[in-house]
Parts: sequence; structure tokens; C-alpha cells
Amino acid sequence: MPAPLTLIETPANPPKEADVVVIGGGIVGSFTAYFLAQRGLKTVLLEKGRIGAEQSSRNWGWCRQQNRDARELPIATKSLDLWERFAAETGEDIGFRRCGLLYLSNNEAEIAGWARWRDFARTVGVTTHMLTAAEAAEKGQATGRSWKGGVFSPSDGIADPSKAAPAVARAMMKLGGTVVQNCAARGVETEGGRLSAVVTERGTIRTKIAILSGGAWASSFCRQLGIRFPQATIRSSIVAVSGAEGIPPALHTKDISVTSRSNGDYTLAISGRARVDLTAQQLRFLPQFLPMFVKRWQLLSPGGLKGMRSGHETISRWRLDRPTPMEHMRILDPKPDQATLRLIHSRALELLPALKTTHITGTWAGYIDSTPDGVPGIGEIDSLPGFILAAGFSGHGFGIGPGAGHLIADIASGAEPIVDPKPYHPSRFSDSAWGKVSEF
Repeated sequence: MPAPLTLIETPANPPKEADVVVIGGGIVGSFTAYFLAQRGLKTVLLEKGRIGAEQSSRNWGWCRQQNRDARELPIATKSLDLWERFAAETGEDIGFRRCGLLYLSNNEAEIAGWARWRDFARTVGVTTHMLTAAEAAEKGQATGRSWKGGVFSPSDGIADPSKAAPAVARAMMKLGGTVVQNCAARGVETEGGRLSAVVTERGTIRTKIAILSGGAWASSFCRQLGIRFPQATIRSSIVAVSGAEGIPPALHTKDISVTSRSNGDYTLAISGRARVDLTAQQLRFLPQFLPMFVKRWQLLSPGGLKGMRSGHETISRWRLDRPTPMEHMRILDPKPDQATLRLIHSRALELLPALKTTHITGTWAGYIDSTPDGVPGIGEIDSLPGFILAAGFSGHGFGIGPGAGHLIADIASGAEPIVDPKPYHPSRFSDSAWGKVSEF
């Protein structure tokens, strides 16, 4: 079954012109469109299916600074403030709260790694508390176990993936922006080497700026424009249960991670565990992704041909006057891996006795789009002025969605960037620096 999602009503057809067109209605695209509309720009948000229906509603909902890559940490910190500000400014219910994130471990090397990150975080003003064995047992008393240690990040929090992107898109429309669902962007037109329009299945929108926040579809879309963007997806599965009490709202261990939802359910997952569904695009970019796959080989397993059938990683060319793969697959809704679901549920019951009285209310899967270094590609493409890429969020897009959307809006409008945009520019994948990964 698909993940829970709030549905919103939008116009059937796009306008003929706009200042900016945002392609892709996930959390990043929705926040980008919101901040652009807030600045008075005539903004159109296009979504081939439903707002937030793909990975933006299928993730854990964590909004964290803890253990972020050094390049992502500034945007993660800004995002926490923006999550709060958005709720206060709009009155929209996105389920955001700074409940703190709790990590527990009996692995001394893992604890030492968290301590190193804590030392780094202090240099940039981020507070993280290392926990002694006694403190870890106290905070993790729901497990009924002893722990060698842990970490607690008090200013981090969670938001509700079922509500967030639709709420942001709804707020964007209140500012005068336009959202169009079930309308795929097929490509772009250019004049004098610069972007001049976005071609959709329901007509052409004249614009000088287009932003691609297409999630798992971004690389295949870029290929149509002669832009090489290395991206690969993995299929991650989640279990939802209801009827539990006394469990920390956001808990992570190496065996299982648990998150509370605003409807009272808990979602259960194994961090990093996923299936790799073979596609032509994965084979194309395999040399760049091989180091990541090798590093995570214990968590990644071969999948099937679901990715090929879904079409999001096609390397085929499509025409602008005919239906595209995005119109044949409006919403990526892959089947969860049954073996993984069983493992998730059994591990959760073993870790948290309170879950033994719960019942499963849902299971789902989603495709997480990644770059070779695990950091998104954000920036205007040099070969196509007016075209801004914002993709490859590597499973971090939900939490940093507000900050990323603000940064992208800054780039599109020429405003002072909320954070330094250089570490995110997609050009890093075209030179020898693509393989360099931060320690944190």
C-alpha cells in the first residue's frame, strides 16, 4: 500500500507564462516554490502525480543535524529554524516538533565516531550530548536493556511526511502561486542558448527559469537535455504500527530505527538497508557509485527488475509531443521487500517490548535517489543558463527541505544565499573531485 498522504486540490491546467517553473512537487520543490512565491515571483509548481506522493511521504520524517556531512550541516541547521518559522507564519499543521533524537549503541567504535562528530559540531555551534552507559539506559528505558553509550541531539526533531509537502504547496497557493498536479514536464525549450520555456503534457509555459527537483526522475530528465548527472536509487521498505506508548519519539540503533507519527502510529525501519533494483542508468554510473556500494555492501542487496519497469532510471530519449515515462508512471509506488519487512518487525519487537501489543497498520517502499558522495546537486547548469538542478538528496531531502528550498529560491532570484552554495554545485561530479567525501 502507498504511504499515508494528505491530498490537495489544484487547478487542472498550467498558465501560459511564469517567472519561475518548479518541476517536481516533493518537499524540496514545494519549499522552493513557497519561498519564490513569498518573494512575489509568479511561480508554477508542476507535479506529474500528487504533491509529496513519492519519497517525500515515504521517509522517516527526521529533521536532524546529528551526524550530518559537514557540507550539509549548515543547511540542516537553517532548516530546523525554517520548519518552525513556516508553521508559525502559515498556521499549517506539518507535525514538526523538536523532540530530540536518541541514538543508542553497544559498539564502542560507533560511539567513538559519534563523539568525533560531537567535537566537530561544537566548532559550528551545534549541541550534541554524549550519553554515559547510565544515561543511555535511562533515556532508552523503553528497551529494557543496558547500553554502553549513546548520543542525544536535543534541538533536532521530526515532522510528518504525510502532511508536510501538501501543506507547503497549499501555503504557496495562498501566496498567489500555482500548483498543477497530474501534469508532467516533458522538457524545455531554449532561445539563444538560454532556457525559454517548459514543455508540459498540457501545453508550454514561457519562462526564463526552470528548477528541476525531480527526485528519482532527475537524472533521466537531465539526459534529455544533454546534461550528465550521476544518480542512482535504492528501494527502502518501512513498517507502520499502532497502539504503542512510552517509546521515544525518535530512536535509532544499528538494528532498528523507530519514529512516532502525528496520528499515533510508529514507523519502523532499518537504517541503510535496501534493495538495489537493476537499471540501465545504474550500470551507466556504476564506476562512480561502486565505492559507496562497496562500503554499504552488508546493507544493500540485489533487487529485481522493478526499477526498469518503473522507468525513472531510463536512458532512452523521449519526444516532447508524446507521452513520456513519467506519464506512464505517475507515482513511484514500488512493492516493499517482504523479507525486509519481516526482519524490521521482528527486530523492533525484540528491541521494544511495548511494540508486542501493537498491530501493523501499513507497509510501503520508496526509491531514495543518491549521488556518489551522498550530498545533493544544487545549482544552475553552466551549459543551459536558466536551468537549475536540485536533486540527489540521498535520503536527506525531507529534513533539509526548507533550507534547500530557501537556497534554491535564493539562486533563482539572485538573493544572498542562505548558506554557501558552492559545496552543492553539480559541477563537482564532472571533475576529479567527485569522489571526495567528508569525514562527517
